[in-house]
Amino acid sequence: MKHILVVEDDGMIASGLVYALEQEGYAVCHSKSVGDAIKAIANHKFDLAILDMHLPDGTGFDVKEKLSGTLIIFLTVVDDEASIIKAFEGGADDYVTKPFRIRELLARVKRTLNTGNASQSSLVIGDITIDVPTGKTYVNGTLMELTALEYRLLLVFASHKGQILTRAQILENIWDSVGSFVEDNTLTVYIKRLREKLGGSLNIETVRGVGYRVD
Repeated sequence: MKHILVVEDDGMIASGLVYALEQEGYAVCHSKSVGDAIKAIANHKFDLAILDMHLPDGTGFDVKEKLSGTLIIFLTVVDDEASIIKAFEGGADDYVTKPFRIRELLARVKRTLNTGNASQSSLVIGDITIDVPTGKTYVNGTLMELTALEYRLLLVFASHKGQILTRAQILENIWDSVGSFVEDNTLTVYIKRLREKLGGSLNIETVRGVGYRVD
């Protein structure tokens, strides 16, 4: 049985969400604040946490800092691009805006858990080794500092070596959507950053009119 932490101060949203998750067979712990969540984390190990961004005594990021090895889905009423990118760079596995359809959120929970379970212990691509459990990336044995989004992008390429990926496919893997909220050049910017950081250790080939490929 998977254990899920729900941190949400809106009683109506929380009760509906907790009920729906329990009906799906998950063990659910609900907290209304950062303080309550920290107490729960001290006594339980969670597979996934659904965190409201804005809480009475802090933010969802404050809760995330106390979690280790836990998948994260953020809930928020804010849906601008800057906030979404900040959430993923802060380590989010998914991001859901309010109001949301409960069936959609349940599908995202299932997908996130399945993705986490499917992760290999390590992935090797070129001179790069990705230690999936720790989220660390090494180039010829040297630790490379990547942002959460850069890491997720690298993980997509490493999981699809030799395959041509369209921009839509990449965005689906990173954000679980076709990226309609993202300006067209956002993906290009992150690929450029990844190329600059990894240099000759990784060749991200642009397939004009189609997408990208890494061998």
